[in-house]
Amino acid sequence: MTPVPKPHIHPPVRGLRGERAVLAFGSNLGDRETTIRAAVAALPRHGIRVAALSTLVDSVAVKPGGEDATAPGYLNGVALVRTALDPHALLRVVNAIEVDFGRVRAERWGDRTLDIDIITFGSLQVDEPDLVLPHPRAAERAFVLTPWLELDPEAVLPGVGRVADLSAELAKRSGTDA
Repeated sequence: MTPVPKPHIHPPVRGLRGERAVLAFGSNLGDRETTIRAAVAALPRHGIRVAALSTLVDSVAVKPGGEDATAPGYLNGVALVRTALDPHALLRVVNAIEVDFGRVRAERWGDRTLDIDIITFGSLQVDEPDLVLPHPRAAERAFVLTPWLELDPEAVLPGVGRVADLSAELAKRSGTDA
């Protein structure tokens, strides 16, 4: 059973026109689906309007050395959101939501109750120590590209290319269908 999240206080946000962003969710510990759906449901309390949530898909855990079929499998999904938060504030909010749901950062790419990544923030391209946009490994992750395409068949990963093309190329390299 997923632990009851501890509440965090986040600054209020006025107006929700803001920027469109793509968030990726993953979980491989606990009640994965309940955790992801509860985390998505928490977003509006922090000034993040959820426009759509993809189907949740299973995937093999990815560790620094590659796929690890011995680790608990992940459940992943993508949400299209809109927010008046700036990208750094959005990062602080999603990191706080991860903590609310028991995320512990003990090892790089370790097992986790919840992972929320900012995949894109409008067409912004950022390369800073604490924030890289678009997400640097999004183009390599079918568990990001496939659910994103479900929501937006015309999606573009800024500075990289059309998500449909990236997904097809990834499927071709891995020998699977996109």
